[in-house]
Amino acid sequence: MNLSHESAQQRMNTLGMDDIPLMEYTPHPRVVDGDWFEKYVQLRHRFMESLMDSIQELVFMNLSQDEVQGILMGRRLPANTSLRLRIPLTWGGDLTIDNMFMCRTFPHGQNMDRFIIEQTGNEKIWLPNPTKKVYVPAHTTSGGDGGNATSDRLSQMAAQLAQNNRGME
Repeated sequence: MNLSHESAQQRMNTLGMDDIPLMEYTPHPRVVDGDWFEKYVQLRHRFMESLMDSIQELVFMNLSQDEVQGILMGRRLPANTSLRLRIPLTWGGDLTIDNMFMCRTFPHGQNMDRFIIEQTGNEKIWLPNPTKKVYVPAHTTSGGDGGNATSDRLSQMAAQLAQNNRGME
């Protein structure tokens, strides 16, 4: 399925992710090195540790404090979260932190996979390219009638993380 920018945006809209920026990309098919997975595991840990500047997005994913700490320490990803490559390795992407982002596996990761696979074989493709390291749909970050609960959670989590980091020095 060859897509224009407009039709790609419409397709993302039908998949419930109309707020995610898309980048046009020309795939450069290549054979991936045999040790890619070992390198990916190391990169995963470094990427998760780099999310200290993304605490607000992690809170909007409705993660517990223990789950956020597990991420920031590079230990584990919570259920239904995944790390994704902006440009797949088989299409010329690199194993770098800049080529990664985090999102919910269901429905976002699965819908992104569907969107990308639908374009296989095209000369030019459109790839989801969130502006931040953690993709959280815009409709979940707008707050609402719930008061300042998110601000409270952010403040509590930041204080706890600061205290824990002081204990690690």
